[in-house]
Amino acid sequence: MKKITKETYLKWYEDMLFWRKFEDKLAQVYIQQKVRGFLHLYNGQEAILAGALHAMDLKKDRMITAYRNHVQPIGMGEDPKRVMAELYGKKTGTSQGLGGSMHIFSKEHRFYGGHGIVGGQIPLGAGLAFGDKYFKRDNVTLCFFGDGASRQGTLHESFNMAMNWKLPVVFCVENNGYAMGTSVKRTANHEDIWKLGLGYEMPCGPVDAMNPEKVAEAMDEAIDRARRGDGPTFLDLKTYRYRGHSMSDAQHYRTKDEVKEYQKIDPITQVLDKIKENEWASEDEIKTIDKRVKDLVSECEKFAEESDYPETSVMYDSVYEQKDYPFTPHKTV
Repeated sequence: MKKITKETYLKWYEDMLFWRKFEDKLAQVYIQQKVRGFLHLYNGQEAILAGALHAMDLKKDRMITAYRNHVQPIGMGEDPKRVMAELYGKKTGTSQGLGGSMHIFSKEHRFYGGHGIVGGQIPLGAGLAFGDKYFKRDNVTLCFFGDGASRQGTLHESFNMAMNWKLPVVFCVENNGYAMGTSVKRTANHEDIWKLGLGYEMPCGPVDAMNPEKVAEAMDEAIDRARRGDGPTFLDLKTYRYRGHSMSDAQHYRTKDEVKEYQKIDPITQVLDKIKENEWASEDEIKTIDKRVKDLVSECEKFAEESDYPETSVMYDSVYEQKDYPFTPHKTV
């Protein structure tokens, strides 16, 4: 694994703080109805992405996830201004404003969504890995899904095929304890989701996903296994989201005290504490990072606000073209 250094921790702090503040801004503009539809925020789960990115080779590895998907493409290299514009429904967005919150996509940066169907990305992640194996490409796919999606039948089909064909994929359940508003305790007769891998003799286990260093170590081992041709791994990333399932979630299924307890082990706070303990940055240097993050969030908001909406015709152009279509002529973009 790439060495975890002072620079790693400073990058983790700045990246995770930006992701958090970026989504805090999205929550604010959502209330103002500038962002419509559903909005599922990642607050509290940032250590997963930070650790994963450290272990990945961003020049070739891929990522696919569910609809809690705003910050992942940014981490993979996508311009955050374009991501915010997409949520605003503007034509400068990653999909010209047609995808919105739940369908961020960046083929250029190997981020394959953003999927609204619960568990729908699991077989797709296996499929991406199958393509890499078939064409003998030295790539690994990280496939993320929530604890609720782990109860979908497609998981078992995908696990079976991935093990049978030794596909270069890492299956990652972002286990934040609740499938929408249903506790993991109520969805099966056991709480250890990682044990689902045992039935396929797939290497599997739990990970402290509030700590990016722990995530990076687990990811590195799993990615290395996949890249050398030994097949998939299943990681149970134990994390916590501070906000509800979506912005419309009243969160009656948990107490404020429970949320506060998890905030004591906030991944951003853990990273900042280590920076301070090791004197890797002065208070002034930390303030400079904080200001840089604040300014970038403002730039993203300004860009999204000032961008134009797409022309109505784009909705009809961005479809499959059928040459003998007998009605309104249309084109692809």
